[in-house]
Amino acid sequence: MKTNPINIEALEILDAIDRRGSFAKAAEELNKATSALSYGIQKLEEQLGITVFQRQGRRSVLTPAGKLILDEGRKILNSTTLLAQKAKEVATGWEPLLRIAIDSTQSYPLIFQALSEFMADHESLEIDIIESILSGSWEALEQDRVDLIIGSPGPVPLQKGYRAIPLPPSEMIPVIASHHPFAKFAHNAEAVQSALPDLRRVVAHDTSTVNITRSAGLTMGKKVLYVQTIDQKIEAQLAGLGIGHLPKHRIQSYLDNGQLIKLQLDTGTDECFLAWKISNKGKALQAFTQLLSSKLS
Repeated sequence: MKTNPINIEALEILDAIDRRGSFAKAAEELNKATSALSYGIQKLEEQLGITVFQRQGRRSVLTPAGKLILDEGRKILNSTTLLAQKAKEVATGWEPLLRIAIDSTQSYPLIFQALSEFMADHESLEIDIIESILSGSWEALEQDRVDLIIGSPGPVPLQKGYRAIPLPPSEMIPVIASHHPFAKFAHNAEAVQSALPDLRRVVAHDTSTVNITRSAGLTMGKKVLYVQTIDQKIEAQLAGLGIGHLPKHRIQSYLDNGQLIKLQLDTGTDECFLAWKISNKGKALQAFTQLLSSKLS
């Protein structure tokens, strides 16, 4: 089998020459003799049957073919560096991938700020995030589709081997769009209770697909509009399509500018948890849960 002349060493030589601007400076960086670099490039050109560098005055510049090899080669160099980091992490107990389900009522800015801080120290770690609603996160954890769930509503399922840490509850506000026909009665508790059966509810589906689904807030009524995410629910209610509870921190700006109006109904506070399986001993999971619990508690 013929040996591929484009190997890691050849790519490192090309990369160093291009970045440092000369064979001599590249040789210094790679701790090699300048003649060794020249021989490596000459050998590469001979085996490929192309010219990689051409002289322009005193400088050697890449030919179009050489530039192609360098551009694509840098992707390979980055991949091999990442591979080496991942292999080292796995060997020391760090899992290469962390799968996270975030309940849609949670504060995404706080979570992603914590994630940014964490990943600054673990750049090779892959993160896979999904959004969950109600029982969906517990089901995903039970089925090993995720390693960590953030903000999942209680109660914590018993005898499942979960470690659960309470998080501050999310305040859920019943709201209506300011241009909705009923909005003018929003502050009249008696009128709200009287009209409630006839007002369309906007309901976000429980993301559970196997276990028994749950409902929360204003779900019972003659007319219901179902959506898949809290973002969709917010937009549907802003459009005046119905009423429903929404997390206060997600809609504060709309309450402040008057696009949404609080209905004279009881507000709710949902207990929620940070949870994972006790059997999961991954170091990335342990480190991130410690950081996140300190940020969110």
